Amino acid sequence: MVFASFLIGLREGLEAALVVSVLVAFLVKSDRSDRLPHVWTGVLAAVALSVGFGAFLTFTAASLGHTGQELFDAITSLLAVVFVTWMIFWMRRAARALSGELRGKLAGALELGPAAVVVMAFLAVAREGLETALLFFASVQGATTSAQPLIGISLGLLAAVALGYGLYQSAVRINLTRFFTWTGLLLILVAAGIFKYGVHDLQEANLLPGLSTYAFDLSAVLPADSWYGALLAGMLNITPQPSVAETVAWAVYLLPTLFLFLRPSRTQPSPAPAV
Repeated sequence: MVFASFLIGLREGLEAALVVSVLVAFLVKSDRSDRLPHVWTGVLAAVALSVGFGAFLTFTAASLGHTGQELFDAITSLLAVVFVTWMIFWMRRAARALSGELRGKLAGALELGPAAVVVMAFLAVAREGLETALLFFASVQGATTSAQPLIGISLGLLAAVALGYGLYQSAVRINLTRFFTWTGLLLILVAAGIFKYGVHDLQEANLLPGLSTYAFDLSAVLPADSWYGALLAGMLNITPQPSVAETVAWAVYLLPTLFLFLRPSRTQPSPAPAV
């Protein structure tokens, strides 16, 4: 579970860090450093909203009965899959134009006044934060009650902040296209596991049949209590005894999504420079 949580924190956190670095760099280079406090106000408000949203999801799930909790977990899992899939494909398509788009919006906000700068920074970061909270909540459903998922996402966010600062200071150079491609592939695997678990929750809530109709049983070679069984379950939600519906859901999501993600673009842009 640590790796999946770390990946979520790293990927989503770096996207947010890049957004913030673009906004800060634009203000500094435009001699408008007096507006930096407004940007940080918007960023902190977005972080507070994201933490509050995560707490709301956790509290809501805990306050429901067994059937209600399973249904709530299923809905959040399916929503998380939708959002992460959209985010992966959107980022691959829009990454090159993101910086210019953000600078244009900030320039417009500067003309409107301080409140507009706060709102613009808030909206730019809040999307990433809310996605992170939803995806993290969905990914840890069914995990143990240990602190490992929280440790994983915290380390991922810290690494993202460090990378973002290094990129801003030009102390770190990475190929962002390659980074988002590889992390996108890994997140697709994580999302397939979340989708599989969402179907399992629907079966637990008696909204889908076949909970005890197993596709296969690998308990003899993949014990759930073994370190490698726990690793696969935590990273990719691969369990030794999945139902037929879970297995079909996993394959139905994973195979076409990987195909669409890996197929060459119709227009072949030049490789993105390392930054």
